[in-house]
Amino acid sequence: MTDKQKTVLITGASSGIGYATAQLFQKKGWNVVATMRKPDDAKGLASLPGVLVLRLDVNDRGSIYSAVQEAIKEFGAIDVLVNNAGYGLMGAFETLSEEQIIRQFDTNVFGLMETCRAVLPHFRERKAGMLVNVASMVGRVPLPLYSVYNASKWAVEGFTEGLVYELAPLGIGIKIIEPGAVNTAFFGRSSDRDNSTGVSSYDDYAREQFGVMDKTGPGGSTPKQAAEVIYRASIDGSSRLRYSVGVDARMLLLARRLMPETLFRSMIRMSLSDKAFNSVGKLLYK
Repeated sequence: MTDKQKTVLITGASSGIGYATAQLFQKKGWNVVATMRKPDDAKGLASLPGVLVLRLDVNDRGSIYSAVQEAIKEFGAIDVLVNNAGYGLMGAFETLSEEQIIRQFDTNVFGLMETCRAVLPHFRERKAGMLVNVASMVGRVPLPLYSVYNASKWAVEGFTEGLVYELAPLGIGIKIIEPGAVNTAFFGRSSDRDNSTGVSSYDDYAREQFGVMDKTGPGGSTPKQAAEVIYRASIDGSSRLRYSVGVDARMLLLARRLMPETLFRSMIRMSLSDKAFNSVGKLLYK
């Protein structure tokens, strides 16, 4: 795939990985449709040549179809869809309400699916296009206190891999991006840790684990590094499906594949202790 006259539509482009991805594609000469819930959050994107900022809230199905149609009208075609919008619901499962869990899946899974549904007819008509779904390392390496977020990303992994077989005969490509810890607002405004049920039995464990996990974000990959992986996956023309981001993701995904399951779980438990993080975790999250 060459860069000339290509157009990418990116969801969740107001900050973090999505923002960095929009910037990178624009620098590479692409037309960029940078979508977000609140276009006023576009910062400097709207002023860049070839960038169209549109409202797209994956929880508002009408806004998805409206943004896709406006993008096609403006640039004539969409070549790549980057499904990046999402957030992290954190906490022990029993402390999370049904409403929180539904919202997590509605955003991370069903919203992503509906965005694919909105773009696929255009790709089918052109017999070309690339879907890039941003999942997570935890889509294959579950972590404690992320049970529902883990599940949402596992769903993205399964959905995306299944589409490979359906879309290949139509000339449509598909990729999965698996970031490890990335220094974004994931642990801030892009997360939900509200204990909505009042169950306190997990408080001490959660306090300890979150204390360790919160140290990983600032030392993880940068949004720019994640954007570079997304860009490479979009244009490399290969049949490769999965692309990891960060040393932590590469090492943990490899360990999951090679180690016996019980040993792997023991390693995860040990690595999430504060003492172990101070001695080993810093090697991954410098």
